[in-house]
Amino acid sequence: MSLRLATLSFTSAADVAAARLQVRRAAELLGFDRPAQTRLATAASEIARNASDHAGGGVLSLAVDQPVGPRQFLVVIEDRGGGIGELDAILAGRKAFAPNHGQGLLNARRLVDGFDIRTGLDGTRVQLSQALPASAQARLNPVVLDEIAAAMPQRRADPVTALHEQNRELAESLHQLGERQADSLRLNRELEETNRGVVALYAELEEKAEQLKAASDTKSRFLSQMSHEFRTPLNSILALSRLLIDGVDGPLNAEQTRQVGYIRSSAQTLLEMVNDLLDLSKIEAGKLDVKPAAFTATELFASLRGALRPLHQNPAVRLVFDEPTGLPALFGDEPKVAQVLRNLIHNALKFTEQGQVRVTARHDSARRRMVFSVADTGVGISAEDQARIFEEFSQVDGRLQRGGTGLGLPLSRRLAMLMGGDITLRSQPGEGSTFELFLPVRLGQPLQPSPSAAGHAARRMLVIDDEEAFRYVVRHIAQDADFEVMEAADGQAGLEAALQHRPELIMLDLHMPRMDGFTVMRRLAESGLRTTPVVICSSYPLSMEQKRSLSSAYAILPKQDVSRDGLTSLINTAVFGPGGVP
Repeated sequence: MSLRLATLSFTSAADVAAARLQVRRAAELLGFDRPAQTRLATAASEIARNASDHAGGGVLSLAVDQPVGPRQFLVVIEDRGGGIGELDAILAGRKAFAPNHGQGLLNARRLVDGFDIRTGLDGTRVQLSQALPASAQARLNPVVLDEIAAAMPQRRADPVTALHEQNRELAESLHQLGERQADSLRLNRELEETNRGVVALYAELEEKAEQLKAASDTKSRFLSQMSHEFRTPLNSILALSRLLIDGVDGPLNAEQTRQVGYIRSSAQTLLEMVNDLLDLSKIEAGKLDVKPAAFTATELFASLRGALRPLHQNPAVRLVFDEPTGLPALFGDEPKVAQVLRNLIHNALKFTEQGQVRVTARHDSARRRMVFSVADTGVGISAEDQARIFEEFSQVDGRLQRGGTGLGLPLSRRLAMLMGGDITLRSQPGEGSTFELFLPVRLGQPLQPSPSAAGHAARRMLVIDDEEAFRYVVRHIAQDADFEVMEAADGQAGLEAALQHRPELIMLDLHMPRMDGFTVMRRLAESGLRTTPVVICSSYPLSMEQKRSLSSAYAILPKQDVSRDGLTSLINTAVFGPGGVP
């Protein structure tokens, strides 16, 4: 349903000016604001002027229409000319015109919500449409629209009146433009001040980060040196207490034997803590070596039984090793695997009052990994505490908690990750816990994607770096995180690969042949990949100006700070968001 508000024929420039005033007046009565009134009047006069110049005149009609959506104000200009040639080229901006000519259709289309044009040998019809303001949608019933139609000017305005009206519109537009320019200048000043503050804050944060890194390095060196210093007297205490218990210089009575036993037990506990601290400091410093060799799960379980027998002192708890049969041999660091399992089993025995602790091994052939499980019937761990137990020096309060440093589980997970695996936990309070250690069958062999992931395309990651060794490191870490890794040895090849394969994440070096990383970032921003997270990874120090030019990057990571833990977390967070899980 539509209601016509006014109709006006035009043949001259004066008529076009009158038509402009009619459109402006109708827009005002319909509730449009002043800028919208000016845009509608300008668009209509542009089309009417074209019709007057090229078709000798036409008819302008104003109406309100009720389509499926919001009500629309319609301005229709029709002429009886010979049509418009090359219309598609004109609307696409491909047709060349003399200066200040040929822009009427394009200008009008930019000023309104809707623009529809039909042209042929019998003439041209252009319909301009603009959604009515929200405040006017409900109140404009048929009675009100009849009143607006009656209020429209019934006679043409003279040219002087039209000129005055256009001058008034121009003055208002200039005033609004001046206000916006003033606002823009004010915002620019505020942005400059903010930028200076951000730059100063960034410099301060960089300084703090350097201080924290230096403090962390100092802590690691201190732990390493002091751990070595502690081990010498502790080993002496253990050796001397062993001599006393063995009665080398004469037998001890029962009470003395008990006292020396306490001394030996405390020294052994302290030595284990010192060893954990030393291993942790070596991992943080990147100095803990992995020494792979062939071994079997049967041999591993046999050595664990002997080592854990002295720790198993509660007759109400059974320590059960399921016999590992039909499993492939492993190629890895057996002492470190044993160390991780000892920590898991020791914790299970510590927090289980009755029932059993069961140790099993199985081969996950689909992912080419070995899975070691330590399941207990102990107190269990609440959901909110399950992440915290893997934090260094963190312990869960409970009646069975008896001392310790809180390093056992964090160290175990770090050792597992160092060997290309991980540790997971399933637990319910009062129902026990199950820790699982995942390791590749062969050290250095990436774990395969889970079969549950079948059915969706592999997530792709692109590494653009001219250092083959660094690409190798990133590839192994990313493949462990279930990513398909593509590589490019220079910026040009990397850009082409990114545009062709559209990866979920890009790792980008800055100094490369053919095209550097700064240029790659610019080209990515100009393409359809501007939303793809890009992690800058470079060994070169960057100036503040260079860092500002890379502000669109997801993160900037020095190559010397790349670690399995950190990079895996960064990859998952960049692709999957906070929480870092698919």
